[in-house]
Amino acid sequence: MSEKAAQSTDRTGASPEAIMSHYDMGNDFFQLVLDPEMVYSCAQFEPGDDLATAQRRKLDDHIKAAGAANTARVLDIGCGWGALLRRLVDHAGVAHAVGLTLSPSQAQWIRKMPNPKIEVLEQDWRDHKPGRHYDAIISIGAFEHFVQKGLDPALKLDAYRTFFAYCDRVLAIGGKLSLQTIAYSERTRVQPLLDKTFPESDLPLEWEPIAAAEGMFSLIAARNDADHYYQTLVMWEQNLLANYDKAVALVGKANTDEFRRYLRMSAAGFRCGMVSLMRYSFRKKY
Repeated sequence: MSEKAAQSTDRTGASPEAIMSHYDMGNDFFQLVLDPEMVYSCAQFEPGDDLATAQRRKLDDHIKAAGAANTARVLDIGCGWGALLRRLVDHAGVAHAVGLTLSPSQAQWIRKMPNPKIEVLEQDWRDHKPGRHYDAIISIGAFEHFVQKGLDPALKLDAYRTFFAYCDRVLAIGGKLSLQTIAYSERTRVQPLLDKTFPESDLPLEWEPIAAAEGMFSLIAARNDADHYYQTLVMWEQNLLANYDKAVALVGKANTDEFRRYLRMSAAGFRCGMVSLMRYSFRKKY
């Protein structure tokens, strides 16, 4: 991959190849499913919202939770197609936003609309060594990939601690971290439902990010928005069906039908409470 640092030897998380197998279905395909800003994570709805409005609200909520507005430097770990990066510099007064992704197609999408305030790197966060501290960190939908399936629970928690220790090192004193992830409830495991989106990956239990941050970060807030993800997935499926013939022409009928199956199964999981959509905000202690 271009501009990609040597891969970390830490294999507690999903491989780049496994992550790209889903996210690199093609920009043209995802344009048929997502909102115009290409946000591929749970939105945040108020009554009457369309998908684009709900996605902007979600981005703004993370910016507020991280205290990122009008700061000098913000890191987006798992930046997708760059919607948050653009929101940070175009609407929140951030001087410089850095996004990390392992997907070449996502990085190319961001670079097609160059902005001197935005920097995108095809790089694992473990390999990213900034020359200066960040004022805020936001990570939406990347935490799901940080551990592999079947990892011993103690090693799993250690892997999460490694992430929070990294954030602690690169974040300015008093800086905040806003984190969004799908999570298991205490009472269920539904890995087969998730294998399409998260090959090789496992999800955290709801309490694990809080436990992993202990000693480095203070928890400010935590909320479960599973119902918001159900609504997001329903809207994505509606978009897919409205563009079904175009999707088939791009990726084939089998892939299109499998993607629809993933959307429907995931929506059922969130609606039944089998999985959660957790949004956390933390403040660095020292």
